[in-house]
Amino acid sequence: MSSDPVRTVGDVGEQELIALFTAQNDSAPADGVIVGPGDDAAVLVGSGPVVVSTDALVDGQHFRLDWSTPRQVGAKAVVANAADVMSMGARVTGFVVSLTCPDRTPTTTLVGVRDGMREAAARYGAQVVGGDLTAGDQLVIAVTAIGAMDDRAPVRLSTPVAGDVLAVSGPLGGSAAGLALLLAGVDEFADLVATHCVPKPHLQLALAAAESGVHAMTDISDGLASELRTMARMSGLSLRVDPAAIPVPPDLAAAAAELGVDPVRWAVAGGEDHELLAAFAPGELPAGWTAIGSVHAADSGPSVVVSGLDVSDLNSGWRTF
Repeated sequence: MSSDPVRTVGDVGEQELIALFTAQNDSAPADGVIVGPGDDAAVLVGSGPVVVSTDALVDGQHFRLDWSTPRQVGAKAVVANAADVMSMGARVTGFVVSLTCPDRTPTTTLVGVRDGMREAAARYGAQVVGGDLTAGDQLVIAVTAIGAMDDRAPVRLSTPVAGDVLAVSGPLGGSAAGLALLLAGVDEFADLVATHCVPKPHLQLALAAAESGVHAMTDISDGLASELRTMARMSGLSLRVDPAAIPVPPDLAAAAAELGVDPVRWAVAGGEDHELLAAFAPGELPAGWTAIGSVHAADSGPSVVVSGLDVSDLNSGWRTF
């Protein structure tokens, strides 16, 4: 066993930290990156509309390092931002990272976050192209994702059409179940726990949906019910969903039985799956999507109905976390 002391960010200083965060990147620049990390700013190729989204993960609020590895946390930060950009029908072109950390943070933690970000970004054909490091009281990872429309029109969440089919890109409820299992100290159901630590949504379906003429699309970050309410409110339409049609992970029912909860709640109210919710014209559902409901005219105002239960209180949210 090594007796070498753990090096912290306070031991090495800003310049060495920057070198550490940008080191060992052997991959060639991604398409569209002219200048990457190391200069005053990144330079990306651009000739059309640019899509930008940002989100932050805060230690103790969005992740815990006793539950997740630094590599998992880095990957999760990238996935959350990629989902926002890709749900607009855009192609991700790069990520910019602002990292705040206490001076007691081990440098190995930053290396793990860096590696997780790189691996996740590569899955979307992109790279971390720049960022900032600063000292603070807790670890905060703020990621900005940048995307290009490539001559496609942006896909809004507010534009479903009455008669549309509602569909999702993958199973829901896994992240909420994983969190519940961690909170309960249950050591089983590793796949569900992994889904919470690093969601792996089917975001590759977004571009195909955009090119096929999808009417509306959004990522499911705050839970299906929350996204449905937002879509209903912004479109002025009524959305109806059959909970039995919602795809779920294989172990969800068993985990729910273990904890004595209703698995439907995880699927409908759970957040951070980052799968996609979309509205397609009838008969136009692309491969890989699962139909879960339909869009209707709203005779008495926008509403969301899940198997007869009205969940259209548009001013409240599902406070699962």
